[in-house]
Amino acid sequence: MTNTFLGLNRTRRNFMRSSTVGLASAALLSTGKTPLVGQDKPADLTRATVSQLVLLIRQKDVSVLEVVDACLARITAVNPKLNAVVQLAAQQARQQAVAADRALSRGEPLGPLHGVPMTIKDSLDTAGVITTAGTMGRSNFVPKEDATVVKRLMSAGAILLGKTNTPELTCAWETNNSVYGATNNPWNSKYSSGGSSGGAGAIVAARGVPFDIGSDTGGSIRLPASFCGITGIKPTSGRVPRTGHIIGPEGHLQALTTLGPMARSVEDLSLILAVIAGPDWRDASIVPMTLGDPSQVKVSGLRVAMHTDNGAYALNSEVARIVIDAAKALESSGVQIESERPAALDDVIQIDADLYSSDGSASLQRLLDQAGTKDPSPLMRIALHQTPMTSGDMAAAIERWDAWRGRMLQFLEGYDAILCPPCAFSELPHGASSVGDANSAFSYTYAYNMTGWPAAVVRAGTSSTGQPLAVQIVGRPWREDVVLALARQVEEILGGYQSPPI
Repeated sequence: MTNTFLGLNRTRRNFMRSSTVGLASAALLSTGKTPLVGQDKPADLTRATVSQLVLLIRQKDVSVLEVVDACLARITAVNPKLNAVVQLAAQQARQQAVAADRALSRGEPLGPLHGVPMTIKDSLDTAGVITTAGTMGRSNFVPKEDATVVKRLMSAGAILLGKTNTPELTCAWETNNSVYGATNNPWNSKYSSGGSSGGAGAIVAARGVPFDIGSDTGGSIRLPASFCGITGIKPTSGRVPRTGHIIGPEGHLQALTTLGPMARSVEDLSLILAVIAGPDWRDASIVPMTLGDPSQVKVSGLRVAMHTDNGAYALNSEVARIVIDAAKALESSGVQIESERPAALDDVIQIDADLYSSDGSASLQRLLDQAGTKDPSPLMRIALHQTPMTSGDMAAAIERWDAWRGRMLQFLEGYDAILCPPCAFSELPHGASSVGDANSAFSYTYAYNMTGWPAAVVRAGTSSTGQPLAVQIVGRPWREDVVLALARQVEEILGGYQSPPI
């Protein structure tokens, strides 16, 4: 089947547990809301959320083909300015839309995401659609099998429109690679959309699709969501299978890497997470832990520790202000806010640096060798420039990491969540992430890859330069329901997503 890459010809199968479909359906229905019921269909379908589209389609207020065509038209309009979508599967998507409309007219059982368009980060395998992971050696690589999360989403009825840009092997704070180039921020093209799920953040914000799936090893869901003004969640480590992701369930970095949804509403995160979570019996780290329902969380009475500066890297005043605004919003809802931060954050930069450099970048070099990449991108060459530790030094570094995680967990014993910034600044000029000590500015996110706890970001305001300002909400292990309930409260009070001027 023919796919298109920005107008150029390129050369795309079912697994799903019924329990996952049930969980996702419950996530949609348990909100108690029926968006758009009894209303005319919106003039612009690209403004609808996932939850709204699900209901519009089921009520036959709009056809799946109409929704898919609206998103494809929007991608065609905005992508030349963004460079966010790097493979477009338009013909395939329209055929699947027609089939989805027929299934609906015949009264067939529908998945919880029936007919909803999506894009997928280019680090996740998609059968029949080129998947480069941003590295030259895979520039024409066509997987034979979908990644587990892609299988689950398609079995739930979602329709793949294309793939979104990522830095090489997902290893950079901004999205740029030698295969496709840089992705721009939809609010200002002078700025990066962030990384590594920067293509996802940009196209969801620009209303090309209602959701995407990102990966997060140090902030790669949360930073692009923050910079682009959408919402996203890094679930608890062990929640979502990474089978079929370029950094898979094996090896040095697997403990830090998590997959999660990126969307324009917190409600949508809950719905999508219910579809992709749970063991696939291939990723050995995934735990069959119950996923809580955010709508059942009583926000009033929750104890939240709030901090601005993390003690490791100073942040700008506007970022600090928006965290305080979010704290006041939560306090007005009955949340108990205390100005405290984990003292262990003082050490996060060194702990992180030791862990990432311990193998001398051998794991990254193996991935490049497997891909057949001979000439890595400039950002990847920076990541490869590490001195390996001895086995004894590596063992000591892992012991320090374990002790640090214990100190962090001891702090969380007294709180249900932490409210803090996702980054030290609100915008990222192209090329700035590799200058000076900028890496330390992202310690606000990578701290929670090091703990493995769930963490979400949600827009809470606007900077003086017109860029989105977001806050990060971090929860106890396996308590995504608390994180999402608090994020939803911030979203409702402070406004959440706004459409960028593109």
